[in-house]
Amino acid sequence: MYVAFLRGLNVGGRNRIAMDELSAVFEASGARSVRTYIQSGNVLFQAPEEELERVLAAVEDQLEARLGSKIPVASRSGSHLQSIAAGHPFRSIATDPRHLHVGFLRERPPPEIVARLDPDRSPPDRMLVRGAEIYLLLLNGAARSKLSNAYFESVLEIPSTFRNWRTVRALARMAAPEDGPTNRGLD
Repeated sequence: MYVAFLRGLNVGGRNRIAMDELSAVFEASGARSVRTYIQSGNVLFQAPEEELERVLAAVEDQLEARLGSKIPVASRSGSHLQSIAAGHPFRSIATDPRHLHVGFLRERPPPEIVARLDPDRSPPDRMLVRGAEIYLLLLNGAARSKLSNAYFESVLEIPSTFRNWRTVRALARMAAPEDGPTNRGLD
């Protein structure tokens, strides 16, 4: 089982697509057992490991043709997502789980690029880049933080998308653990 995180899809506005249409795009691209979770571009699916990159590229191509704009897709295996859900580095100090978020990068950034991030950009918020994920503790909420998707993309120069802790945990529960080790952008 894999989980795809699509950035830029929304319920209203320019990149609007119904979740049943999104499922159909994944199925037409070769994914099987497709399920979506909430209206923000979270898709669980199965695909042979050797076909994963082709399936995701086909999804991106179909969405661009349909919507007229590029929709970046990051993916993780179900087991990797479960390890993310079990290991948020700020979980033990968060007084409210709504303060926790995870960013899914399209690929792992080089350490010299990660070093460009400003840890004091948005006090008292905290961040940690681990692999191809960005873990956030946003004590004043996501709306007030300067640790935005735009900031991370401008510094890291890698497409990313963020999910709140509740969504990450729900997706981890939905994802089956019997999958391979491949994670787009992690190898």
